[in-house]
Amino acid sequence: MGLLGQLFGGDDDNQRQRAMDFTNRYDQGAPYDGISDDEAYGHYQQISGQIPPDVYQQSAQEAFSRMGPQERVQFGQYLQQQARQQGINDSAWDEDDNHYQDPGYLAQVTSRLDQRQPGMLGQLLGGGGGGGLLGGTNTGMGGVLGGGGGGMLANPLAKAAIGGIAAMAMKKMMSGR
Repeated sequence: MGLLGQLFGGDDDNQRQRAMDFTNRYDQGAPYDGISDDEAYGHYQQISGQIPPDVYQQSAQEAFSRMGPQERVQFGQYLQQQARQQGINDSAWDEDDNHYQDPGYLAQVTSRLDQRQPGMLGQLLGGGGGGGLLGGTNTGMGGVLGGGGGGMLANPLAKAAIGGIAAMAMKKMMSGR
């Protein structure tokens, strides 16, 4: 069974249809609209560690390209803060926040995290429980990096990152890279 089969189960046509449905909804509107919190996190967890590092990095770069420069800076700052709070002091973290505007730079950072431990990005952002970037409220945007109770991916930037990496990786898998 291929990776799509592992991700979705079922026959090849059903797998491809489910993957296409997810990626099409991700492509419509803002990168955090059209997909549910659980769906974004679940698909990310499924692809993390299952795809080659180069595909992960390319997918991350494409996902971050869909975010605006300020959104990337906010996301990068918060990701760095969360990593340091968890004791992950990577020498690659750059003190110049302007580098976070570059989708390629953010893709390198998140790719390194995934290579260190598959799924680490989701864990750092609060997946699987409250807190972190993913633990915002479900009532509107309420501040891009706001925390609180609510769903694990209620933060739109976290959903854009996690869901985007998963959607772009699925597209690559369906097209044969």
